[in-house]
Amino acid sequence: QVQLVESGGGLVQAGGSLRLSCVASRRTSSTDTMGWFRQAPGKEREFVAGISWRDGLTYYTDSVKGRFIISKDNFKSTVYLQMNSLKPEDTAAYYCAANKGISSWRDAYWGKGTLVTVSS
Repeated sequence: QVQLVESGGGLVQAGGSLRLSCVASRRTSSTDTMGWFRQAPGKEREFVAGISWRDGLTYYTDSVKGRFIISKDNFKSTVYLQMNSLKPEDTAAYYCAANKGISSWRDAYWGKGTLVTVSS
């Protein structure tokens, strides 16, 4: 089992920034990739960004490229999501996930989420 704890959410004005953190209780061979997902009210959960523990390779959905940066601290088993130039449409609950690879997150471990609200 892997426990994930997110933090850093809150209320911010459009154009502002927030940094989310996700601490993993441990890293295993079956959780070599970390990801951030978000779910807005009435919408499905969507992938936002991902990163490999091993080589730091990163992945982003198009809507956040150039604004969000995912990073990691292997020593602290922590993944970050720096969110800049926030828009009202970024408002959502943000979830951290730990997974094997980037393609399918069906068997991933999930955190409980942290809420991000961007006011216009």
